[in-house]
Amino acid sequence: MRTIAVLIPALLLAACSQPAPPAEPAADAPPPMQASAAATPAAEPTTPAAEPAVAAPAAPAAAEPAEDVRARIETVLGDAAQYEKVFNAFKTAVVGGDRAAVVEQLRFPLNIAGGKKISGPGEFQRSYEKIITPAVLKAVSEQSFDTVFVNQQGVMIGSGQVWLNGQCLDKACTRTEVKVITIQ
Repeated sequence: MRTIAVLIPALLLAACSQPAPPAEPAADAPPPMQASAAATPAAEPTTPAAEPAVAAPAAPAAAEPAEDVRARIETVLGDAAQYEKVFNAFKTAVVGGDRAAVVEQLRFPLNIAGGKKISGPGEFQRSYEKIITPAVLKAVSEQSFDTVFVNQQGVMIGSGQVWLNGQCLDKACTRTEVKVITIQ
């Protein structure tokens, strides 16, 4: 019995003392694999404990600099300057309550909450308060272009309240027009 009583705490201690993957290394710190390899090149572990170090460099990507947002837009969607121009115009119009200027930044049919669509500017104007809700206004006013989310579906404002995307204007897609495509 005494052996079991000694082994259980020792096993628990060993299980709890496994190294945790680094949470967020400093921006100027080298990746963990490089740091350990430089310090002890001959003693690099081959156990699974070394694997979390490979994933660690991905953690700082959550706080990408503005240049990275623009580069991601260029890579995934196209002309980042055009997206930024529409973003800024839409934000200014929504925050300022300028309905006519908001309409200028929309592509119809406009997707809205509940899977519905708004067919044109007149319908949008009549439903303005139902579409530009306080939650939408808050998301737009608090969003910075430097921190937008970008994927193949477009540029997201807030947590999905507004989406911008481009549309090809010719078959070769050499000319595009970016507009707001969804407000929910």
